[in-house]
Amino acid sequence: MDDKHLDSLLPPLRLNRRGFITAAAASGFCAAAGPVMAQTAIKTDAKGLTAGWVEVPAAGGNMRAYRAQPQKETRLPTVLVVPEIFGLHEYIQDVCRRLAHRGYLAIAPDLFARQGDPTKYTEIAKLQADIISKMPDAQVIGDLDATAKWAAGNNGDAGKLGIIGFCWGGRFVWLYSAHDPKLKAGAAFYGPLRGKRDETLRPKFPVDIAGDMHAPVRGAYGAEDTGITQDDVAAMREALSKGSAAAKASVIDVYPGAGHAFHADYRPSYRKAQAEQAWERMLEWFSQHNLASSPQG
Repeated sequence: MDDKHLDSLLPPLRLNRRGFITAAAASGFCAAAGPVMAQTAIKTDAKGLTAGWVEVPAAGGNMRAYRAQPQKETRLPTVLVVPEIFGLHEYIQDVCRRLAHRGYLAIAPDLFARQGDPTKYTEIAKLQADIISKMPDAQVIGDLDATAKWAAGNNGDAGKLGIIGFCWGGRFVWLYSAHDPKLKAGAAFYGPLRGKRDETLRPKFPVDIAGDMHAPVRGAYGAEDTGITQDDVAAMREALSKGSAAAKASVIDVYPGAGHAFHADYRPSYRKAQAEQAWERMLEWFSQHNLASSPQG
């Protein structure tokens, strides 16, 4: 992640204190993400769900993951949930519960575990330096494989696998589509599309893998995002148009009036109308690509 994109993650310097939760970590959110907007942060209950922490066997030992699914249901369509750099804090857990209420087994693995716990950090730059910059793509992809395998053996349907990711996690939606031939569909919320390559850590970006994609991805990007520009979006669209059949079937939606992290309802960047439209489009996308689910209330 380059400095330009890192800057786009930082909270604004001047904020109206009214309505903000200042003790972010105490409220279940990562403090490094900045002040939490109490008036817009969505809280989804677990009524009718089995929700909580599970242990996923992965390379080197067990990896914790947050899982939510309808109670007593089996052979559920599964969605891997890949977080922002802020880890498995309340926002990501809530996303899992939202998906579970729509009939999915949603599971967010702790992909950061080997390097540290992002939720404990108070400074985004230090979090980036200590954890994110040291995570190889191959490690993340391997842990996503392990999570998909666990889900298939614990009430998930291996033939109905999807993935959703936000910001840092959005990039891995694209990459995972080029990795797993069993994947049915993906939804990438403002995941970086281009960047500085590193042969050891980040050998490829989404613009490089369009020819290898196995599953179509629907991207959701903000027109006013200063970290992921419209030039980046244009380059990705061009790559998709020349890629595999799944790449050609992919779609990138750009939302006017929205910047980076416009779906993050706990942050000042949240844009309600655009976030709700992108969410509904994601649900329709999954349904169109053999990931149909039944609402649980």
